[in-house]
Amino acid sequence: MNTLVHAMGSGGTGGGAQSGFTALIPLVLMFVIFYFLLIRPQQKKAKQHRELLAAVKKGDRIISTGGLHGTITGITDDIITMEIAPKIRVKISRGSISVVIRKGAEL
Repeated sequence: MNTLVHAMGSGGTGGGAQSGFTALIPLVLMFVIFYFLLIRPQQKKAKQHRELLAAVKKGDRIISTGGLHGTITGITDDIITMEIAPKIRVKISRGSISVVIRKGAEL
């Protein structure tokens, strides 16, 4: 009877360190899944938007996030002047551009 108690007791202490490691595996797997399904695509889309904003030039047709359609008539570092109708110009933030339509292209 004594040997049975000792055998059960010694097996439990050795498995404690291993069970801590196995408890960490699901957390690592969840992080990997979140990275590939949420974080990485969002970073890729943000990079594409930054490149789009850096490439805008005078004469491009744009659509703002607010839904305004117009043609770029002036550019500074942070402000875009766009013409939404003949002789009607508005200033918008460069970051509020959602779509760029190059010259000659149709939407």
